Amino acid sequence: MNERVRLLRENSLNAQPFMSIERAKIVTDTYKEYYGKVSTPVLRALTFKAIMEKKAICINEGELIVGERGEKPKGTPTYPEVCCHTLEDLKMINDREKISFQVSEEVANIQKEEIIPFWKGKSIREKIFDQMTDEWKDCYFAGVFTEFMEQRAPGHTAGDGKIYEKGFLDFKEEIKESLSKIDYFNDDSSYEKQEQLKAMLICCDAIIEYGKRYSEAAKALAEKEFNAKRKEELLKISEICSHVPANKPRSFWEALQMYWFVHVGVITELNPWDSFNPGRLDQHIYPFYKKDIEEGKMTEEEAKELLQCFWVKFNNHPAPPKVGVTLKESGTYTDFANINSGGLKADGSDGVNDVTYMVLDVIDEMRLLQPSSNIQLSQKNPDRFLKRALHIIKKGWGQPSIFNADAVVEELLRQGKSIEDARCGGNSGCVETGAFGKEAYILTGYFNLNKVLEITLHNGVDPVTSKKLGIETGDPREFKTFEELMKAFEKQLNHFIDIKIRGNNMIEKIYQKYMPCPFLSIIIDDCIKNGMDYNAGGARYNTSYIQGVGIGTITDTLASIKQNVYDEKYLSMDKLLEVLDSDFAGYEDIRSRFINHTPKYGNDDDYADDIMKVVFDMFYESVNGRVNMKGGQYRINMLPTTCHVYFGSVLGATADGRKAKEPLSEGISPVQGRDQYGPTAVIKSASKMDHIKTGGTLLNQKFTPRLLEDEQGIDNLLHLVRAYFKMGGHHIQFNVVNAETLKEAQKYPEKYKDLIVRVAGYSDYFCDLNTELQNEIINRTEHDSF
Repeated sequence: MNERVRLLRENSLNAQPFMSIERAKIVTDTYKEYYGKVSTPVLRALTFKAIMEKKAICINEGELIVGERGEKPKGTPTYPEVCCHTLEDLKMINDREKISFQVSEEVANIQKEEIIPFWKGKSIREKIFDQMTDEWKDCYFAGVFTEFMEQRAPGHTAGDGKIYEKGFLDFKEEIKESLSKIDYFNDDSSYEKQEQLKAMLICCDAIIEYGKRYSEAAKALAEKEFNAKRKEELLKISEICSHVPANKPRSFWEALQMYWFVHVGVITELNPWDSFNPGRLDQHIYPFYKKDIEEGKMTEEEAKELLQCFWVKFNNHPAPPKVGVTLKESGTYTDFANINSGGLKADGSDGVNDVTYMVLDVIDEMRLLQPSSNIQLSQKNPDRFLKRALHIIKKGWGQPSIFNADAVVEELLRQGKSIEDARCGGNSGCVETGAFGKEAYILTGYFNLNKVLEITLHNGVDPVTSKKLGIETGDPREFKTFEELMKAFEKQLNHFIDIKIRGNNMIEKIYQKYMPCPFLSIIIDDCIKNGMDYNAGGARYNTSYIQGVGIGTITDTLASIKQNVYDEKYLSMDKLLEVLDSDFAGYEDIRSRFINHTPKYGNDDDYADDIMKVVFDMFYESVNGRVNMKGGQYRINMLPTTCHVYFGSVLGATADGRKAKEPLSEGISPVQGRDQYGPTAVIKSASKMDHIKTGGTLLNQKFTPRLLEDEQGIDNLLHLVRAYFKMGGHHIQFNVVNAETLKEAQKYPEKYKDLIVRVAGYSDYFCDLNTELQNEIINRTEHDSF
């Protein structure tokens, strides 16, 4: 990287995250002025307009892409209309040893005197907890499931090509046309459509005004600039911002700036879980690259520099701090923007191009946590593409992850997407599949499969809280067969899924009524055409996902029960429950048998893997196809982020030998350290899951650096990935690091400040992780051969 990029990167890495009160104050003042006087969509649009007109303009020294979430890099706004931080929250986030956000006395005072009093009883989080049943709350606080939208807004989505093909003046014309077609005589939703479309028009003007403000600011800086080169750059930035986002981009530079204005708009309007994503960036910006290169308006080096500056912008934006217990336990503040490269074009042909390789070069050289990155790997993509990605992966910082583009298409087709929309889709957040620019695919929260089994083994009672959370499915001591136990588990599973979905349906209605997002709705098909909000079912496709956690742990647990209680009758169910209730105290011989002499998932052992398939199918059947409140359906995916640590902490001992409160297995990976026959056995076990039934699965693997130090190792890994994807695997990612290195980093964190590892669907600094999560990564099986 050149000196400009090096300095921008260094400044981004060194910037201290801080809590910005700017947005919260503007939102509060706007609500005071308009609340109850205009419709809710228009209120939200006027709020967005006020932010775009008043938020600080920041042009950092030497940068070429402009726009920040806060007043300057790492300035992190709050969203009191969704969840309002308490003063205790602010103290906790300021005092945290790891991943702290500075909270000034001024910010704390404004929060205390202005923000908290106004939003008391009005925030979405309060509305959710006020309206949820005691049954739901008991399950939530016991760790049966989590809920994403109690403090983050829906919006887990990605952009598509329209952002680069239209300006917001063009979107305004589309909105006006949709307004003109409203049938006020026969359409009983005509008023709602009118208000939604009016709100979208306001948002178009707001983002255009935001661009103009940057244009004027850059011009003013240029007038004071003595350095001729920087003066010319600032004048160019001014020209670009006077054109986009009002009009469609004409050049590579304008295309990147256009996207960035949209990105800032989406994450300023609300705090979407996860961050907005650029979609198929390499394919979207390739035509601009090709044109500028051919016309001599830009060199390859200049294009690469612009992409590197673009990368820094993502890294300037930590995710907004959470609240309450979630704030205390959160192990990451990456914003989960995930850039897809490669894959397929709409016509089904190979989507890899020159920009694809440039993006990989930028990932390699920038080595930043954000944005996250992945490659979409199809059978039609060349091995050269995969090999270039593997040469980055071997360096050991967890990016890019690898997705099976052909499986992604199959998953989307199975959900009812058109073939073109499926091919142009991909993955965002951690591993989640969606039709880019056309779908609201919302993560609703994690589901603790192992907690359901624990409650089943106690006939509906949670032994940790002593509360009766489940239904009575029988005393397991009286079950004569393993099949009886599984039928009881299935009944409990359906019971808790019912509670989860009833709660989520209520939450969706709350967001529809109180928290529309008219700006995001502009750029997602078919919200303008339908005159409906993204949060109300306006998108072409509307999917709600529930994430299953701990499939490896529950598989090994059930395999142990099947073998030791029912097949070999090594111990009775009564004795098993006694052993588990004691957390193996005095029963180390039994624990040793559970760990070392029972079948384990991840070893290509059908005894265990067949049980995995049964549990997976039960979870799938319990969720899939259930109707949500936006005209779409519920689906499943299998990922935890860091929730497998939390879910383990609320769970007693399990029959696989795991002690109480220890983490669960991560993603669809085997239990840490229990896969004994190498990575090939792991992918064989994992491929027995029907990935196409999901909207995403996450498989982590850990290799020693020695294994990939030469070209033969890279070739072997290439064949492993290709083989897994031929067997239907959805995703795979790698940590290339020695456990000893990680243990050293635990002891001497000051020596390993830059050590990056793959956690779940994201990378993070190892020394920023809590001890439980660090140990979980250390304990993952370390493969030193294929």
